[in-house]
Amino acid sequence: MYKKFLDLGLQPLANKYLTKKDLTKKKSEDYYHLEVGFNLKNKLVSILNIISAKKMFNDKYPYRSSMSKTMLHAFKKIAQRIKKTFNPNFVIEIGSNDGSFIKNFDKKKIIGIEPCSNMAKITKAMGYKTHPNFWNIKLAKKIKLKVKNIDLIYSANTVSHIRDLNSVFNSINHVLSDNGVLIIEDPSLLECFKKVSYDQFYNEHIYIFSLLSIKNLIKKYKLEVFNIEKLSTHGGSLRYYIKRDSNNKFRINKKVKEQLNQEIKFGLDRFLTYIKFSKNVENSKKKLKAIFSKLKKQNKKIIGYGSTAKVCTILTFCKIKSETLDYFFDTTPNKTGKYMPHSHIYIKRYNKPLTNEADYVFLGAWNFKEEIFKKERKYIKKGGKFITHVPTPKII
Repeated sequence: MYKKFLDLGLQPLANKYLTKKDLTKKKSEDYYHLEVGFNLKNKLVSILNIISAKKMFNDKYPYRSSMSKTMLHAFKKIAQRIKKTFNPNFVIEIGSNDGSFIKNFDKKKIIGIEPCSNMAKITKAMGYKTHPNFWNIKLAKKIKLKVKNIDLIYSANTVSHIRDLNSVFNSINHVLSDNGVLIIEDPSLLECFKKVSYDQFYNEHIYIFSLLSIKNLIKKYKLEVFNIEKLSTHGGSLRYYIKRDSNNKFRINKKVKEQLNQEIKFGLDRFLTYIKFSKNVENSKKKLKAIFSKLKKQNKKIIGYGSTAKVCTILTFCKIKSETLDYFFDTTPNKTGKYMPHSHIYIKRYNKPLTNEADYVFLGAWNFKEEIFKKERKYIKKGGKFITHVPTPKII
């Protein structure tokens, strides 16, 4: 049973970008009530009003991980580590997107699972076997008939997008070899709370996991976490290394206990912590709105950098529209030339580093701050200013 602790109001479906034709015809947009709850029993955090998967993940899905150098480097690095540490016979990637991870493997030793057919086509064109389907027991059985020794399953920023976690882990159990390893990485609840990054909550992020919740979740499938890694990707993530509890090949790393202790010390097992987070979100909203209000009164021009799915939550919750932000810059082809959901802020193609486009730049893609600041070092050196809401709204 989930107990509500956060209400972010009516929200549009993130990643549902609008065309000029949509705006001219005043096309109606889909909205949902973005409420977030905490399961007192298993410690899972979930949004409470869940959108149909087919409505979110289809042939018009815009996000491409290959558009970010940070993500390309991260996928290459973990692929190299997997090959060196586990030397798997065969790998399945659940949520292969446009192939940023699987392209690091031999084509005969990996299969991608990607329900967004436009993304699956990209990896197929690269010569990789990719199933344009949702991960479930039917697909797992189909794969196992053809591939017997699947000893590694990898999934980055995907499991948290799937409503039916029972189906996810039952299907994994069906294909994973006895000594196999499951690697999952998703945004960290602890980092989300520390940074007050409430934009981690949107329709695709059905769950935000903690190690506490993952341990409770996988126990009934006779799986256990034997190692974890803290990652900077997506604003702070955890990578979970998981094995069957009967597999004695891997010892449980001390980092697992250390992370559990940190989460308990912070209070992720207590509902009071969640109420406190909700108050922090309200304070963050007030501060961000105050910054924008002050700058607009001074007739300052503000643009956005990175029209991410996450930023939809910020824009809608804080009532920021095109009167405040002139436009967003973005590198993703499927977004540029379109308009943000609800706020209808235009998205321009990013072609070159910033010069004098605006007085201030709002970091929609704050989780790629290091990559962005490196790219925009000349703009910063000349006195260019950015606005961020993480961990507290401020001008930097």
